[in-house]
Amino acid sequence: MARESTNLSSSKLPLRDLFILAAAVIVIAAIYLIASKVTYGIGFPLDDSWIHQTYARNLALHGEWAFRPGIPSAGSTAPLWSALLAFGFLFRLSPYIWTYLVGMITLFTLAILCEWAVRKLVDSYRPYFPWVGIFIAFEWHFAWAAMSGMETLLHGLIVTTVLVLLMTNSQRYATLGLLTGLAVWVRPDGLTLLAPVLMTILLNGRDVRSRLTQVLRYLIGFGSLFFFYLLFNLAIGGTPMPNTFYAKQAEYASWQTIPLFTRLGQMFLQLLVGPSLVLIPGVLGWLVKSITRKMWGSFAAFCWSAGYFILYVSRLPVYQHGRYIMPAMPIFFLLGVLAFADFDKGKMFGRYHWVGQTMWRASIVMLTLAFIFLGARSYVKDVAVIESEMVVTAKWAAVNLPPGALIGAHDIGALGYFDDHKLIDLAGLISPEVIPFIRDEAQLADFLDRSGADYLIAFPDFYPLLTENPEIVFETESAITQTFDQENMVVYLWETP
Repeated sequence: MARESTNLSSSKLPLRDLFILAAAVIVIAAIYLIASKVTYGIGFPLDDSWIHQTYARNLALHGEWAFRPGIPSAGSTAPLWSALLAFGFLFRLSPYIWTYLVGMITLFTLAILCEWAVRKLVDSYRPYFPWVGIFIAFEWHFAWAAMSGMETLLHGLIVTTVLVLLMTNSQRYATLGLLTGLAVWVRPDGLTLLAPVLMTILLNGRDVRSRLTQVLRYLIGFGSLFFFYLLFNLAIGGTPMPNTFYAKQAEYASWQTIPLFTRLGQMFLQLLVGPSLVLIPGVLGWLVKSITRKMWGSFAAFCWSAGYFILYVSRLPVYQHGRYIMPAMPIFFLLGVLAFADFDKGKMFGRYHWVGQTMWRASIVMLTLAFIFLGARSYVKDVAVIESEMVVTAKWAAVNLPPGALIGAHDIGALGYFDDHKLIDLAGLISPEVIPFIRDEAQLADFLDRSGADYLIAFPDFYPLLTENPEIVFETESAITQTFDQENMVVYLWETP
């Protein structure tokens, strides 16, 4: 039997289970890192990870919020994440050890939270092993995010915490407000949490006065952090949101012209790659239970996750394993796991119930185990491409290009960290003036000319017109990238007319 709330002590995790979950996280992290080291080397699967490392290093060493020392910029989407990474430079554990450790701690905390939530919401779930937490620790999207050097999983943890508190009927609305404000400091889309919290207050409130009181408490908590977030961005970049908020939408404007059903299909393909496929019936079952039993916190959590998926797929492409929708995956999977835990101890099919139990259990276990290695293979590929292309190019530029050279580039993460040349950011993160024409190659060429650029660093297929005529001065010739049928990164001599 499922319910909204139960005794806290009955859902508390014993120390033994905490050790099991910690061991699970260590195992999955070791698999990813060892596979990466053996294949090419330790690194990050995204160039954006190096953007956070660059901001973090400058904050720790120079006390500046800047991509280039002395030039403040709002190019980090996740200021709280970059600030958290800065401690690694103070402790001399960055860029790798501290970042991986923070990711592992985040994954461990998420596993504990989900295990606790199921114990609290499903009376019959009292397992010998904390299999829900183990499932979360081994789920390949979360493992990939934990070892990516990005804020994705931290955002997912805060979001899941807010929604789990709603699902367990928490009345701590000031705390929920603070957590919502904290989520915005990790990613601007933390603002979307306003909807499920206010929905739950509206549906659960006893009367108008109690609802207004709860809303006020929530908004005070939220506003106390959100106000300073707005001031921070206005002071650094002159806009209420970071540059990336505007740049990404402009860069992927063409994606928004693709038919919605095509975009939704791509989203579901990413969402269902893994054990999540067999949890879909559970998600739908828990939705029906939430409505029929007036479990409005669970209903609001489902509405938020569905809305988040649709919001992102309407604005940004579903690439890199759906990393933009990953923050909504924990709560989505949790809804399915809740239904499974409820079903597992039930008698829906009478004496044949064991058949359904066995099939569902076996499917989840086999897919989870299989995708441990398939996920690791994807991670290894991503790291190898970034390391052999962006990082190799950045290190070459640092040694071989003239000290006063001005470089135009779309991928600036590794360049910012390993090289100190002046940059023109064609993605608009630290050069917001290019955002209005971010995908117009003719205007970008004119901008490079007017800015006095000396070199262009890019993948040829991303800028076919810009890279059509300039002289090639360096090409990575990475065999790994060529194996994946991708073009190598090239350094071009940009000669201004």
